Amino acid sequence: MQTSSLSSNSPQVSILVPIYNVAKLLPHCLESLLRQTLTSLEIICINDGSTDNSLEIIHHFAAQDPRIIVINKLNTGYGDSMNYGLREAKGKYIGILESDDWIEFDAFQKLFQLAESCQADIVKANHFRDHTSGESVKNPEILPEDAGFCFCPRAEKKVFRFGPAIWSQLYHREFLEKHKINFLPTPGASYQDISFNFKAWSLAERAILTDEAFVHYLVDNANSSINNPGKVYCVVEEYAEVERFLRESGLYEQLSGELEVAKFLSYHWNLQRLEPRLAKEFYQRFRAEFVADDQAGLLHKNDFGQKNWLPLQMILHHPKLAYDLLRARKRIRQHLSR
Repeated sequence: MQTSSLSSNSPQVSILVPIYNVAKLLPHCLESLLRQTLTSLEIICINDGSTDNSLEIIHHFAAQDPRIIVINKLNTGYGDSMNYGLREAKGKYIGILESDDWIEFDAFQKLFQLAESCQADIVKANHFRDHTSGESVKNPEILPEDAGFCFCPRAEKKVFRFGPAIWSQLYHREFLEKHKINFLPTPGASYQDISFNFKAWSLAERAILTDEAFVHYLVDNANSSINNPGKVYCVVEEYAEVERFLRESGLYEQLSGELEVAKFLSYHWNLQRLEPRLAKEFYQRFRAEFVADDQAGLLHKNDFGQKNWLPLQMILHHPKLAYDLLRARKRIRQHLSR
């Protein structure tokens, strides 16, 4: 059982809010945090050198509520910002909310209670997928039958197949500090939630899930930088870091299958989001890595399951056809969403 060295004045939850040029959406994000039914909070706003009036908005809210802590820094990227927040946090647990998202009013109260009931290292919830059109759909990643009981992630490996939605999770701060779990501080990089998420699940001893959804994740933010050529291979760097970590921590043999599946799903997702020129370039790297993994004997049907094994085999043995099918599926989805 975990013990805490917190003082009586320490908050129950520290919430990290990384911020960069989100002035239009930031007030709704902060308002959703200030109206949480769990009041023992600190809200750590990390301004990553915004050039709009985001910093002004943060200071406006901080003047109204002393629970808001403002960190203003040069633009060094998401990972570095999150590490600033982790160092500042004093709460028993740490939550994360992206500054273009918002969260239900009772979220942290329910997540905190779940964490305490299990003395958990990690609590994970479902989330909503919101669109700027106003549409909001619950993403039912966690099923009711998987929720409400304590488990060890290395034994119940299904959690490694979930998307790395670190903002739908609550972390025990002393667990993160004990294992030195933080973010790659690569300047200008993306996908830095991947290695953080995988490391946390790999080292957690106790976790608990809920099928309730709390965070409203904006999926069509026009400011997304996914098609920035400099960010295309950030996902590759993240999985290289995961492999390094697993090998150094002695967990590679136990979790290599989960690494391969998670990498495949992330690469596949990244490919679907890229514009044609970048997608074709990334696909070559995608396939080359999995051809090498296949030759090394790292790919197993039992790990992937039929749903993922068939497209993987297509990529390995019929690369042009597989690529054409993947891009055709994207065009069909885009047409249907109009």
